[in-house]
Amino acid sequence: MSTFTAVAPHLTSVAVAPATPAGRVYADARVAEFPAQPDLNMQNFGGKTIEHLTVTNVYIGVWDATERDHLDHSLAAAMQDVGLNNVLAQYFGGRRPTTEFRASRVLDGPLPPRAYKSFVEARIPWLGTEDEVVCLCLPPGVVLVDGEEGDSGPDSEHGLGGYHGSVHTPEGTMYYAVSVYAERGNGIDAFDAPWKNICAILYHELCEVRTDPDVEDAIRAGHDPQALDLLGWYSPQGGEIGDIPMELAGMDIHDVMQEVALSDGSGTAPVQLMWSNAVGGPEGPVKRRRSPAAGSRSAAGRAGTRRS
Repeated sequence: MSTFTAVAPHLTSVAVAPATPAGRVYADARVAEFPAQPDLNMQNFGGKTIEHLTVTNVYIGVWDATERDHLDHSLAAAMQDVGLNNVLAQYFGGRRPTTEFRASRVLDGPLPPRAYKSFVEARIPWLGTEDEVVCLCLPPGVVLVDGEEGDSGPDSEHGLGGYHGSVHTPEGTMYYAVSVYAERGNGIDAFDAPWKNICAILYHELCEVRTDPDVEDAIRAGHDPQALDLLGWYSPQGGEIGDIPMELAGMDIHDVMQEVALSDGSGTAPVQLMWSNAVGGPEGPVKRRRSPAAGSRSAAGRAGTRRS
């Protein structure tokens, strides 16, 4: 049993554009100053991390086949890129994390105009298995809401790009990430094509599934101090590995949402740069693996940040 008594952070598991109404909802959980500071570094709270991910993309509704192919290829290339994973190695004892992508699927059927969390999570148990992360890709025109039906929670018409979470079933815990079809007026529009926006959002979410998969359970635990036991790598200032770079970028989201050159020379992939403790800020692909990151739960406790 934990004896940790510091006030817990305000927990978040979403990707939002900071200079939007959705961004402002979560802003009190993160630091908005720039440049980045080492005191914002991720801390290891001792919860679960996933060094080896298995992922499947599930497209709901009507999608252009070429867009699906671009997204499937680029997201896999980004998650498997040596240079990008060299950055993330610091959170896995200096080992590069790995990702396997299973064949993507298309799910037909009617869709509501607004997809609430209940809509998303009701589909996860029969779309995937316990050993894989389901990336749920909403089609054009559907608004994603971070909340239950009837809530006035943040939505993709006001800056929400996606989020990740978990669903408990009799077979075990299933993890997922969901992205809105990101284009002007819906989601985070940073690139010249919607599929590129979606790729960067899902890259953000999957990196957070790697480093902090059980944050949804920590959120559900509310003010229970044991909620902290469920966190993996999390900043005591209140944010996951992808959150703080977005907040620091502010209006200049292109500083962290970029098409990066792939290490194998095969082209580029649209991603969001992740936080690196090694440099105290967002970091692009590097040639050498980062050493294991410093940061422990006791250090996070001394920071004493709050939770709403």
